Amino acid sequence: MAFYEHVVISRQDISPQQAEALNDTLKALIEEGGGTVAKIEYWGLRNLTYRVKKNRKGHYSLLGIDAPAAAVKEMERQLSINEDVLRFMTVRVEELDMELSPVLARRDRGDRPERGDRPERGDRPEREDRASFDDTAIEG
Repeated sequence: MAFYEHVVISRQDISPQQAEALNDTLKALIEEGGGTVAKIEYWGLRNLTYRVKKNRKGHYSLLGIDAPAAAVKEMERQLSINEDVLRFMTVRVEELDMELSPVLARRDRGDRPERGDRPERGDRPEREDRASFDDTAIEG
């Protein structure tokens, strides 16, 4: 069996529970085909870069799959006829990464300063004086 990473984007109109139910349906399809789903990450409702089927947002999910190609092909066939799915992409990988994806790792990271911790406008260092620019080099 081969390893795959599968990302699916579903319509913004559905609820997060319906997006999770779609993930469970995909897991059942893979298990029927003789494979396993090693991890499922729901990334939430995110903005799309451009409109897809008149949607500006979509529910993103990532699945780590260990399955035969026939099971993945059947899952993709089912997704192509599902009206709630905007886009999906399956990529074959050498090994499954069981750590949090960068999308969720960035969300969980708490080392960013809060908005109130930024320096005030008056506390910032001044820029160099622009009058020291040498105008003679431009005359030509």
